[in-house]
Amino acid sequence: MVGIISLVTGWPGPSGFGSASTAEEVTQGIDGTNLTAIITGGASGIGLETSRVLALRGVHVIIGARNMKAANEARKIILAEMETARVDVLELDLCSIKSIRAFADNFIALNLPLNILINNAGIMFCPFHLSQDGIESQFATNHIGHFLLTELLLDKMKNTVKASGIQGRIVNLSSIAHTHCYKNGIRFDQLNAKEGYNDKRAYGQSKLANILHANELSRRLQEEGANITVNSVHPGLIMTPLFKYTALLMKFLKFFSFFLWKNVPQGAATTCYVALHPRLKGVTGMYFVDCNEMTPSSYARDEALARELWDFSLKLINSVSK
Repeated sequence: MVGIISLVTGWPGPSGFGSASTAEEVTQGIDGTNLTAIITGGASGIGLETSRVLALRGVHVIIGARNMKAANEARKIILAEMETARVDVLELDLCSIKSIRAFADNFIALNLPLNILINNAGIMFCPFHLSQDGIESQFATNHIGHFLLTELLLDKMKNTVKASGIQGRIVNLSSIAHTHCYKNGIRFDQLNAKEGYNDKRAYGQSKLANILHANELSRRLQEEGANITVNSVHPGLIMTPLFKYTALLMKFLKFFSFFLWKNVPQGAATTCYVALHPRLKGVTGMYFVDCNEMTPSSYARDEALARELWDFSLKLINSVSK
């Protein structure tokens, strides 16, 4: 109930920020000139705003995007506002394991540091479809793609941490929709089955996977003693291109629930806060809503389920890569 009241009123939580806070406000005064960040899906919606605000704070931003035309346009928009901004674009299709491996290779070849990885890109409420690798498209794009990308870039981030002494940060964009998933959380045995597929629950399943991935990776890194934090965030309800499959329905719902929706600058706030704010140094394995820690669902807190998903994801990627 407190969360709903804060969302509607915009009242700040313990962090001093709330649902009405914008990405610029939560990063005010932060100097990111010595940081490099990869932002997947950083060419549109809250991804573009995240790219813009991190660039505004001096961060060298690498936008990973499937649509290179849109990515280059996003770069032009940011540079038009800030001539000195450091923004580069690399092609990345998270629905393709081949593309993900190529992106990682291309980034590593640039010989840049990697301080921040923001797993932002996603698709939502799609009709049943298998990726070119034979994986249900929402799970492939939202979870498997980011799981593999993170694995491929983890050594680069660890090396950056050792060389710079600056803590690395990984941010997974999840959603409150993780509470609306399939029975038992993840359909491991029927992941790619058309029978029983529900576009809303499939989305919720992929967003649950984002939290479980963040939590398990956080646990492993802590066990290893690596100076890297991993957290997940719910950006809020924002009308972005993600709703292309249900645009009319969402517009109808927004008319009756306008007080729950955020604009894009507000929607990017929690991501930017968790990625940049010094207050979050050392904070890991947490779930954030409106720039404040929140308790996710019981499935999202299930450590055994997180380990099972980790092993399942590795086996799935290995089976496709053969």
